Amino acid sequence: MNETFEMVAKTFQGLEDVLAEELRDLGAINVEPGRRMVAFEGDLAMLYKANLCCRTALRILKPIYKFTATDTDTLYDAVKEFDWSTVLSIDKTFSIDTVAYSDEFTHSQFVTYRVKDAIVDWFRDRFGSDKRPGVRLQDADVMINVHIAGDRVTLSLDSSGESLHKRGYRVAQTEAPINEVLAAGIILRSGWRGDCPLVDPMCGSGTFLVEAALIAANINPGIYRKGFAFENWKNFDAELFDSLYNDDSREREFNYKIYGADISPKAVDIAMRNIKSAGVARYIDLQVKPLSQWISAPANGVLITNPPYGERISADDMEGLYEMIGNKLKNVFKGYHAWIIGYRKEYFDMIHLSASTKLPILNGALECELREYEIFEGDYKSFRQAGGKIHHGESQPKGRDRGDRGDRKPGPRKFRDDRRRAANADGDEARYSSPRNKLEERYASRGGGFNRRDRYGRDKSDRYERDNDRRDRFSRDDRGFDRRGRDSFGKRRFDDDRREAPAESENPLAVRRNEAALRSITGRQPSLAKPGVKMRPRNNGNNK
Repeated sequence: MNETFEMVAKTFQGLEDVLAEELRDLGAINVEPGRRMVAFEGDLAMLYKANLCCRTALRILKPIYKFTATDTDTLYDAVKEFDWSTVLSIDKTFSIDTVAYSDEFTHSQFVTYRVKDAIVDWFRDRFGSDKRPGVRLQDADVMINVHIAGDRVTLSLDSSGESLHKRGYRVAQTEAPINEVLAAGIILRSGWRGDCPLVDPMCGSGTFLVEAALIAANINPGIYRKGFAFENWKNFDAELFDSLYNDDSREREFNYKIYGADISPKAVDIAMRNIKSAGVARYIDLQVKPLSQWISAPANGVLITNPPYGERISADDMEGLYEMIGNKLKNVFKGYHAWIIGYRKEYFDMIHLSASTKLPILNGALECELREYEIFEGDYKSFRQAGGKIHHGESQPKGRDRGDRGDRKPGPRKFRDDRRRAANADGDEARYSSPRNKLEERYASRGGGFNRRDRYGRDKSDRYERDNDRRDRFSRDDRGFDRRGRDSFGKRRFDDDRREAPAESENPLAVRRNEAALRSITGRQPSLAKPGVKMRPRNNGNNK
């Protein structure tokens, strides 16, 4: 009987329960989700399978030594007591990665130095002063993870080596591509398993497309990698690993299609190169196509996309882009479940649809939100009469973290408190907030299938503008600006983007001028220079 031991799979916050489901499906036992990790047990084959098959794991750790330490001297002594010949030899190289959440150990780099000294001194004491394994920062034979929580120290072997999000199929990328693990986690979170079409109309370098194809055909994401750290371990079983690596018995046929598009020809070219590198081109239909040109879509599909946030990647009119997303969802993607990951609430507001699910999720350093929109056909009344119902999801799954209780009703306030406590524990800045969307509350009774029109009956969703009636709903300060920094004509306070005046205006400056605001500043009526009068140049501080 194979020996069973403890393991830890690291992941992104928000994907713990998805990873736990993957591990159970692989045959792991005693699976326990935590914060950014899942603890589980299994044998050597399970360790190999976790690295080969898990789509939402960043790395797989094998704890080898646990103890308590109150300072760096006791840490050094405890590390030196371990028999390092069981995992290392003098002809190998090693590296150390330290994560510390402790008042006693506040300098992770100094902890790394002390652990390294203890390991090196252990070999020197037994084999001579010049006999020791080498230290290598990258591509070391043995990678050691040091985790400190308070005074509890855990030393683990990193079985993965390079992060598992680096599948090996990506040969090129656009700016700020989504992480492969995060993309796979969003797809799995949506419930899509290849049983209907999937669409990404803003695909970038094609990460969602490739990960969806791997999920649909049940192809293991680890088969593209050049190697894993456990292949350098003393107990590496090459025959067992080869049998698992070459086992394609779980792969399946995919009877639908994955559709991807992007406005950028360069991005589409990069996406196609990655798709061909992964060997999944037969599953994917890819083309250069801006979102504005989507007038039809395959029936009853799932849409998953990662639009620009306005941070590293931006569009000329971000609010207009998100308003167009909402318009296309309502008019083109009827019958769909749409999953959109975003960063700014004000952009989500421009979609003008009620989200059935809102899940906080980390995308790199950005605390984002994943929203699901159920797009039904017809009006909301007909949808309900036919038995339809929008299922409003919770802010986070029940019982995901060990500290959660299934009998406690989760909600936005509770989640924000949990996030603050968790962030403080990690030393991170707790800046996440998810206030309720007042526009969603206003339109929730109509569901997701309505078009908002102005008082003349014209659909303005394609014009990327908001009408004056809606602007007036926001209060203004004494200078005439609302809480978003816009005046009564929608002009930003410090916006240098000069738009063309309407054709009926004979004075192009008049439509951008807020006379009430100018009066409050100058105390007199604003005026323009008469034709032919030369204006005095502005004093920029250099003229005396």
